[in-house]
Amino acid sequence: MSETTSLLHELEQADMLLIDGLHAWQFELDEQGQLSVECMDGRTRRLWRFSAAAVTAARPGAAPDAWHIEDAEGAHELVCLGAISADNDDQDDDPDQVD
Repeated sequence: MSETTSLLHELEQADMLLIDGLHAWQFELDEQGQLSVECMDGRTRRLWRFSAAAVTAARPGAAPDAWHIEDAEGAHELVCLGAISADNDDQDDDPDQVD
């Protein structure tokens, strides 16, 4: 059974977004739930602003982690991405362990 989630919840967990296929690592979700997304499209700076109502009204898309959201200019697809981190330490954390 899958857990029902919202775009607001996904944004709180996300480290980066795709908006209309563009990578947007600069985004801000303010205390009122308004979303601002900024990215560079070639040499052009692109900025989107979504109201709290638009964030709340966003609906899941067909792709995993994809959401459809609308602003005054029309519909957009957001994909929420999390950062991947790895430990580069080859040594064990247990100093008592003998190889």
